Amino acid sequence: MSTVSNAVSKNLDLTVNKPLKRLVYEAFRKTIILGEIPAGERINEKEFSEIMNISRTPIRYALQTLVEEKLVEHVPGIGIIVKGINTKDAYEIYAIRKSLDVLATTTAMKQMTPADFEALKSLLKTTEALNEADQVEAVLQKFSDFNEFIYNKSQMLRLKSIVLKLQEYLIYFRDIAVRSKERRDKALKEHWLIYRGMLNQDEQQLTLLITEHLDYSLKFIIKEMDQRLNDKQSL
Repeated sequence: MSTVSNAVSKNLDLTVNKPLKRLVYEAFRKTIILGEIPAGERINEKEFSEIMNISRTPIRYALQTLVEEKLVEHVPGIGIIVKGINTKDAYEIYAIRKSLDVLATTTAMKQMTPADFEALKSLLKTTEALNEADQVEAVLQKFSDFNEFIYNKSQMLRLKSIVLKLQEYLIYFRDIAVRSKERRDKALKEHWLIYRGMLNQDEQQLTLLITEHLDYSLKFIIKEMDQRLNDKQSL
């Protein structure tokens, strides 16, 4: 199986009740955003069709949609080439995320019960213990759980649906941002500050904390992305 087919097949669930062209598109999109197909890789439509035993029509739809999203590009004489994610994408996604996180968090804090705050506190304590044990994957999951908890408690279903559209991007950036022990420690402290801001019902402080938290993450991500690009160019 080719590198592209192997990577995409892991994210392609044909048991889901959706049109095949959407399933193929979503699988390609997730695979590219998560970096499982590297930038510069060529996608051979015919080869993918034969290996996956899928007609070329849904594959063509998926690739055309990805061209429109600028995750891949059509290069005349060569074909479809993966573009992946660049620093411009990072700035755009984080600008969107700041607005969404502030809205979700300030809305959630007004609706959370004492039991909800205890549950969020318990989640942070568990994350702290996992971080001290250097259980990186578990910490990454708990960071996602923290954000999901807040979005759920905001009870804003449309807001959550917007975030779900960005989910693969957010996972990609999360993994870059907090795999470093130094950044994980700082991010956890920032989550505690956000929790206390919510507990104090301080909307102004929360807005500042969330903005600073995401600005720190973005700065770290841009640095890591630039380093990866430099490493690749030096090969």
